[in-house]
Parts: sequence; C-alpha cells; structure tokens
Amino acid sequence: QVQLVESGGGLVQPGGSLRLSCAASGFTPNYYAAGWFRQAPGKEREGVSCISSNDGNTYYADSVKDRFTISRDNAKNTVYLQMNSLKPEDTAVYYCAAGYECRLLDPRAYHYWGQGTQVTVSS
Repeated sequence: QVQLVESGGGLVQPGGSLRLSCAASGFTPNYYAAGWFRQAPGKEREGVSCISSNDGNTYYADSVKDRFTISRDNAKNTVYLQMNSLKPEDTAVYYCAAGYECRLLDPRAYHYWGQGTQVTVSS
C-alpha cells in the first residue's frame, strides 16, 4: 500500500531547529513533486514548501522563507524539511504530500498524504 510517514516533530524553544523527515513506500516517489503542509488548531491547512520532481526547483511560503529548507534523497525515498529559527507561530501539525505538480497553494495537486507530525515551539 502507498504510505507516507512523517517523523522528527517535537517540542522546541523559540529560535531552535528541527528536521522533519517523510519516508515513502508503495510507489515511485522520484516521479512526484513533494510538499510540506501544516495545520494549526482552528486554522486552515496551508502550504509550507514544495520541491519539484523534474528540475528540483523549490518553493516556500513567505512566512517560512529564509528559515526553512526542503530537500529530497530519492535513493532513500525520503523528503526532508529543515526548520531553523523557529517561532511560536510555526506550531502546527506538519504533513508531507506527493503529487505530479509542485503547487504550494493547491492541495488538490497532491495524491498521497502522510499522517502528520506535531511541532510545538514554546519556551
């Protein structure tokens, strides 16, 4: 079966760092764009970052630009999100997703979704 499994979330102080991982199985992830989304309590799910399958171009939401970095290791079937200089407003459940197009603002472009991992930024 197709699975995307996130890991690496947890509790971190403001200004700290975390690296999220998303391991894929049951399909060929190197043909897919990969995205990270997040959802805070009472808020809509928002796109954070994505990386294309063809040229490796990356895209970021303005709120995380210059702080987060997305990357992929196709040999390991894994996508990463390095998060630095974390702020309390980054607190959310983070989801990874795979689709044929890297559309940060269009969740409909993504076919597969992980279960999510909690990130809490608090002192």
